[in-house]
Amino acid sequence: MRLDRINAFFFDLDGVLSIGKENPSYLGGREVIVKIKSERKKAYVLTNDSTHTRNGLHATLTRLGFNFTVDEILTSSLLTASYLTQRFQHASFFLIGEEGLRQELEIAEHRPTEKQPDAVVVGFDRKLTYDKLDHALRVLREGALLVGSYGGAVYMSDHGPAMSAGPIIKALEYGSGKRAVMIGKPSPRMFRLALRTAKENPSRAVMVGDQIETDLLGAHRAGVRTILVLTGVESRASIQDSALKPDMVLENVDRLLDFL
Repeated sequence: MRLDRINAFFFDLDGVLSIGKENPSYLGGREVIVKIKSERKKAYVLTNDSTHTRNGLHATLTRLGFNFTVDEILTSSLLTASYLTQRFQHASFFLIGEEGLRQELEIAEHRPTEKQPDAVVVGFDRKLTYDKLDHALRVLREGALLVGSYGGAVYMSDHGPAMSAGPIIKALEYGSGKRAVMIGKPSPRMFRLALRTAKENPSRAVMVGDQIETDLLGAHRAGVRTILVLTGVESRASIQDSALKPDMVLENVDRLLDFL
């Protein structure tokens, strides 16, 4: 793959630029982002993070030494809120998720409720309870739409791979008999938003990620090229076992400097 033909670079966050939701620490990429922007190319964070708002992620990335603007941070929470606006204008929702997702939904003028919501919105939730799942199931069976902020099975925690939002969504699909509208990676919706924001053709874009089932699969569905780094979920063994192969494999994101 020739990176001189790439105009837009999309970077996953956890496992690529940083690691850990609880206490994010720096992995790499500062010089890479500076180099890309110095060549008048575009760099974005494209993350399934539904725990934080864009402003919160911007503050974290700035603390870690990155020079992203808020508008260069694209999250599943932001796109979920946009989808509800397109579908309902102002939606009522029951949330399985954390405060960052709630705030993004409320910024878009959607309203939380436990009674007859338009949608059950599901993201990563470290305070998940049976009662919360059971209530979501009841309102789904009464007619609410099931919306998955993203569907990854695991994320990179401070202690390694940990359960993410995907299994929660699968449980609600199984119990309700409904199929979730999926927003974040691997849904191509996420990449269409990114490409529209970058005003770029898929053939001129690349996704830099650490997971085959989210970053690579979603990019592949949208016609975007892929680079997989080995600082997150995947290993060379898991790549070998996968039918879907990245266009490039790097030990870490800083190795991109050798190709820019």
